[in-house]
Order: sequence, then structure tokens, then C-alpha cells
Amino acid sequence: MYFSKYMNEWLYGDNGYYKEFKAIGKGGDFYTAVSTSRFFGASIANYFYGLLKSGVASRDGWLIEIGAHQGYLLCDMIQWLYSCDPTLVQSLKFGIVERQPEVQKAQLEYIEQRFGDDIKIVHFDDISDVNVNYAFVVANEIFDAFPCELLKDKKIALVEDSKIVWEDAPKETLEWANRHHLTTGEIAIGYEEFASQMSQSIKRCDFVTFDYGEKYVRNDFSIRIYRKHEVYPLFDEDLNLEESYKKDDITYDVNFTHVSEAFLDVGFKEVAYETQARALIRFGIIDILEQFSKQTTQARYAGEADKIKTLIAPTMMGDRFKLIHFSL
Repeated sequence: MYFSKYMNEWLYGDNGYYKEFKAIGKGGDFYTAVSTSRFFGASIANYFYGLLKSGVASRDGWLIEIGAHQGYLLCDMIQWLYSCDPTLVQSLKFGIVERQPEVQKAQLEYIEQRFGDDIKIVHFDDISDVNVNYAFVVANEIFDAFPCELLKDKKIALVEDSKIVWEDAPKETLEWANRHHLTTGEIAIGYEEFASQMSQSIKRCDFVTFDYGEKYVRNDFSIRIYRKHEVYPLFDEDLNLEESYKKDDITYDVNFTHVSEAFLDVGFKEVAYETQARALIRFGIIDILEQFSKQTTQARYAGEADKIKTLIAPTMMGDRFKLIHFSL
């Protein structure tokens, strides 16, 4: 089968990696910005609050997270919005796009732990089910979890008996690769459909997402497997695909030019593209930390400062991860 179908089954098929709730952080296979610090969500919420104050965003609209894992990011955003203006949690509506029942259950349990019955969450199985007038949509590391094809020397990867083999790539694949000056690497599948569904289901939208990748083509493979915080390139001779299949996470660097084209083609505008460090500082993460310092102990302040350093330091998450913001 084509690699994209194999990867889709790996992540989302029966007993797939994301079929059930997965731990993130020290006890899982990898860390994310969300698992690193609650101030990540607070800073995004602070940016959203600025859009609300300026009238760009609607106070009676929706705050929706896609790929919310346990719900940490959405809850961190709600908590910060409440600290800015308690009336916002009464006028805004909150949603999560998540189709896996077990993950939905874990999210609802966590949200109840954080807020009791004060916050109600609506679950949508798919972005096409949203159908609202305005939504601020946020996502962290979703585009790297779309299935992809693998291209090398005009050949495309297939998987046969848990081994990668190559055959001549279809004409349309080669045409896409030629337009993007790609000779070797991943071609994501599904960005166009995802952007189209979002444009049709939300009349006015601000979509903010973070992921790792670049806007230029490297012409090399970045696809890799994460297992207990260890990284294994897909083409590592010592890697056994059959053993990793559906048990470990599989991912690749995002081609943000591809993402941008998909959204621009359906009417979105690109508001911003920048490193995570620049975005979080622009969103006010340093100011939020300073506010925190005035109401906590020196030890707790130092701990949070270290976490924020992880988010914005160029040698850590700061430069490798990018923000892209689209508006409709």
C-alpha cells in the first residue's frame, strides 16, 4: 500500500497510535509546548483577548481547539481569559474537535477537574461539523500528524510486508513536486481538504497553530519515530517497522508553504508566520511571567521561568517551532 495509507492506519486505524488517549510529557513518547508550561496557553489566550478587545474577534463566538489531547491548552486559555475578563467565559462558547470517544471522555474528565460544572464543552467529530459564525481556532502540532507520501528520485514509497519499497510516482505527484522544487522528502496528504472544510464550516475565523518545520524545502527526509523520548529516523537500518507499527508515534517536519497554499486557495489570509519564540513574546508571555512573579514565591517563579525558557530559547523550542495565523 502507499505509505500515506500505511501511516494513516498506523496513527488512526483500528488500535492505531492515536485511537486511544496517549500520555504526553515525561511519561509519554515526547514533549509538547502545552505539556511544558501553562503559560503557553495563557499567552495565546492573551493574544485572543487582544483580538476581542479590538473587535476583530467576537465576544459571543467560539474558542475551539483541534487535537486537544487531554484538554490542557484549552483549559489554560479559558483560565487566562477569565482572569482578564470573567464575563468572557459566559459569553464565549467552547469546543473541541475530536472524534475518538475514549479521548473525548478523558478531556471531559480533565475539564471537570479544572472547572467543575462552570465550563461546558461541545465536542465536534470533525471540523466540518462546526458550522458557526465566528471561531478562534487553535491547534498545537496537528499538521505533522497528517499522513504523507514519501518521494525520492521520482519514485514513491509503498509498504509491503513491513518493508519500504519504491515504484514510479504518479504523474500528479511529480507535477506537485516539480512546482515545489521537491526531489526528496514528504508530501502531506489532506491539507487542502482540511482548509476547505474549515472555510466552509466557519464564516469568520482566526486559526492559530504551532508546529515544527519550515517554509523552504530541504530535499531530505525528516520522517521519524518517537519512542519514550528517543528518536529513530524511519530509514534507520536498526528500526523494525513491524515492531513500531501503531505502538510508537510517527511524524515529520511540516512544509509551511504547503499549509499556507492550502489555506490561501480557499480564501484565508495569512496574518503571521514566525518562530514560536517571536510569537509568544509578541503575545505577552514575558509580561504574564512578570505578573506571576508578583503573586508567588521566588522558587515557583524560577521554575516557571525555566519552563518558558524551554518554549522560547532558540536552541530548544523557540526557533524550531513556528506559528502560523490565518484569518477568514
